[in-house]
Amino acid sequence: MNDTQVSAGRRVGRRVGRLLGRVISGLQPAEPLPQLLPRPEDDAAIMDCALYVRGSRAPGRPGFSDAYATARRRRNGFVWLGLFEPSWAQFTAIAQEVGADDATVDTTLDRERRPAIERRGDVTVLTLRTARYVEHGELTETSEVVDTGAVTLLIGAHFVVSVRHGGAGALADVREGLQQRPSLLAQGPWSVGYAVVERMVEVYHDVATRVERDVEKLEEVAFLRHGGCDVQQIYQLKRELVEFKRAVLPLQAPLRLMAETTSTLPPGLRQHFTDVLARLGQVVERVATYNELLDSILQARLAQVGLDQNNDMRKIAAWAAMAAVPTAIAGVYGMNFDHMPGTSSPWGFAVAVLVMCAGMLVLYRLFRKSKWL
Repeated sequence: MNDTQVSAGRRVGRRVGRLLGRVISGLQPAEPLPQLLPRPEDDAAIMDCALYVRGSRAPGRPGFSDAYATARRRRNGFVWLGLFEPSWAQFTAIAQEVGADDATVDTTLDRERRPAIERRGDVTVLTLRTARYVEHGELTETSEVVDTGAVTLLIGAHFVVSVRHGGAGALADVREGLQQRPSLLAQGPWSVGYAVVERMVEVYHDVATRVERDVEKLEEVAFLRHGGCDVQQIYQLKRELVEFKRAVLPLQAPLRLMAETTSTLPPGLRQHFTDVLARLGQVVERVATYNELLDSILQARLAQVGLDQNNDMRKIAAWAAMAAVPTAIAGVYGMNFDHMPGTSSPWGFAVAVLVMCAGMLVLYRLFRKSKWL
């Protein structure tokens, strides 16, 4: 075989290879599909996404991927993505982008998780319970007084992802207020964590103040002789207070940890968390006081109900004793013996009725004197 034939064979082989490559490329997609694409309706879960650099918000509302990539290139930049009840697919895609594992995904999407703080690799997971006071005309045995939810913050070196569940605890005002404090915002992602915690504690104080009014109203009517509150109303308010307590009380341990031992917390924010911890302690003390007061009201109301029932039983017994006098006399004279005192006298019936009335009158005066009637 000469050189001309060899070169012709090579050209034919290259053409065949290019043809096969076009056929194979036509059978395969031009680029691989992402494994977790958010559904179109998941866009409603994104409340806001913003890039912050040196305490100022960059203009516009970029996508999270672009904003996060930009933040990683900037020394003093981070992105804050706010989500409201995202789907599992959407949040998993975001978690994978920031380096969070599957356990973090499960923790974040848990609506009933207690307040806690955990360090998982390069991501800190901070969970808070949200709360709001539910307005109601009057307290009944089914009234909803406190509505609670959850908000979880994923905090890293250049990002904050907040995931909120439930109607309480909207963070739009927190974002606006934080953007008015550029010196605090310049502290980085943990400034968002502090602002959210501070807002939650402020809301706790407001809810505690309104619950206090309900307790005071309940205390005013609890001991009324007529028209007082039912035991079911006291018990319902106590249940609502317990739900509020579950949101407030467990937050002390995470705040204490952040104020004392969290190494990733900027030194400038440590004192801020200490102040918030002190304010949270005030709320805890108020909730404990309300709980003890409701216990006292409940016990006193139960004792009052028992006393009222005892008074009713004494009245019934007094009237039954008075009714027994004519019943006994009539029973004796109803035995139809031949020789009964007064049966042969024309005044016998009148004397018997007079004795009955006199006996009942004497018993009535005795029961009135002893306050049985």
